[in-house]
Amino acid sequence: MNQQVQTFMLKDDGRIPNNPTLPVIVYKGAFKDHPDDIEPTFNRYNWTGSWTGGVYDYHHYHTNTHEVLGVKAGNATVLIGGDEGERFELHMGDVIVLPAGTGHKKLESSADFVVVGAYPDGRGPNMKEKDHAEREQALAEIESVSVPDKDPVYGDEGPLLEKWKT
Repeated sequence: MNQQVQTFMLKDDGRIPNNPTLPVIVYKGAFKDHPDDIEPTFNRYNWTGSWTGGVYDYHHYHTNTHEVLGVKAGNATVLIGGDEGERFELHMGDVIVLPAGTGHKKLESSADFVVVGAYPDGRGPNMKEKDHAEREQALAEIESVSVPDKDPVYGDEGPLLEKWKT
């Protein structure tokens, strides 16, 4: 796999908690030449419960699990981390790992944009939106999500296991 890895931390913006200790990881071009390998690779490394589709066009996050998204086709601009977060251009073959609590939404995409999503151990994600009333509970849930045993792209080795040491 030929790719470049980027990581970045996001701050709690008061409405989207993001993750206070784990960075977002972007694997640029990880599956550029073999996008059909995305789902089998995620599943082989126990990132399961996979689905294929798009990314919602409103901010949402999951407090009970991490999420990996691999771009199977097309491209999109996504906003990660809330209204003041980071904009990213994602292209076919790119992978982004969102730690629990990380807000994300699609801003725009090509007509053929398709992602494969999955979760460590196939854990079913909850769906949270900007809601100040649930804040304390959300923060407690995010803190309790364990670091996965395997990197979704590389398995027993890889950036996730290095960057997500606790």
